[in-house]
Amino acid sequence: MTAEPASPDYQALFRLDGKRILVIGAGSGIGRESALALGALGAEVTCADIDLATAEETAKLAGPLAAAIQLDVRDAVAVDAAAAALPELDVLVFTTGRNVRKRLLDYAVDEFDAVVDLNLRGAFHMLRAFGRGMVARGSGSIVGMSSIRAITVEPGQAVYAATKAGLLQLIRGAAAEFGPAGVRVNAVAPGVVRTPLTDPIFDVPEWQQAYADKSALGRWAQPSEIAGAVAFLASDASSFVTGTMLTVDGGWTAVDGRYEPPR
Repeated sequence: MTAEPASPDYQALFRLDGKRILVIGAGSGIGRESALALGALGAEVTCADIDLATAEETAKLAGPLAAAIQLDVRDAVAVDAAAAALPELDVLVFTTGRNVRKRLLDYAVDEFDAVVDLNLRGAFHMLRAFGRGMVARGSGSIVGMSSIRAITVEPGQAVYAATKAGLLQLIRGAAAEFGPAGVRVNAVAPGVVRTPLTDPIFDVPEWQQAYADKSALGRWAQPSEIAGAVAFLASDASSFVTGTMLTVDGGWTAVDGRYEPPR
């Protein structure tokens, strides 16, 4: 008779002790809170941002094992160099993103290029550079920040939504390709989150309330509420989770909320 396998240490599954994690976009918002959560769970966190000063501020808050580097993910050479400098990385988290809120007929070509360059091309650079090392070592977890806009859109969000949908498919493709080597790749899709990037929206009372009303919970999220999903996907508790998008939107997509934003 075959013995039943022993139950795992469930507390340990959620811990990140000894894991080496790079958080790109750690200077503020969801990236900063993710770095703090990962550090609190025992990880050795490297905080990266295009603004080194903000990355250093996050590293100071993320514990004695944290460090900071400057990184522009639009620069493929710089991303390759960062991957070479962190050869034993266990987890990559990237939260970089840009949004130009304009309707398509008002969009300039250079604005389109800027959003695509960071949101999609930058993700391509990161998946290739860091995924290559993880595949070679036979383990790792990559967590990319998508958005509910990958599956639902509103006027003025078409280009941003297209990049977040494209990112989701990049992540799914990477999961299929990296999976045989034991590397997991997943996305987190936040709803409306109070960050410096969304302050211009939050500061418009009608817009702020409309977005709150469109979720099942009736409010905006705080960045710390997204960090828990990131920590789960970074941990061994999600060892059989790959190629998926974990939606953290307060029920927005469940109730199909829609708002016509002002011009």
